Amino acid sequence: MLTKTQTVDGAAIKKAIEGRDGKMLSSFYSDDALVRVIDRNNPPSKPREIRGRAAISTFWDDICSRAMTHKVDTTIADGDSLAFTQACTYPDGTKVFAAAMLEMKNGRIARQTVVQAWDE
Repeated sequence: MLTKTQTVDGAAIKKAIEGRDGKMLSSFYSDDALVRVIDRNNPPSKPREIRGRAAISTFWDDICSRAMTHKVDTTIADGDSLAFTQACTYPDGTKVFAAAMLEMKNGRIARQTVVQAWDE
């Protein structure tokens, strides 16, 4: 399990997402973090914004509670930036693909932008 001193990196993100561990994912964020979600229902001019670790925890708990598989395909790190792609599949075959860019500060995620597309 992640401790307060563990560095957030691609391997930790992959383990938490693929393990559907919302608690671990939430621990990666700073108290005042911001997650922006851009998709069909939340266009770039009006993205969904999730502010603060408590709200982000609720967000991840919801996603991790869904009956679906998650696979982190690619992670790239450069200084205080981390990016990854994620492919998800619901039991009925519906697929979701997401690309995320994370900005790190003091070893925690300060800002995250997610662009996702769903099968329709």
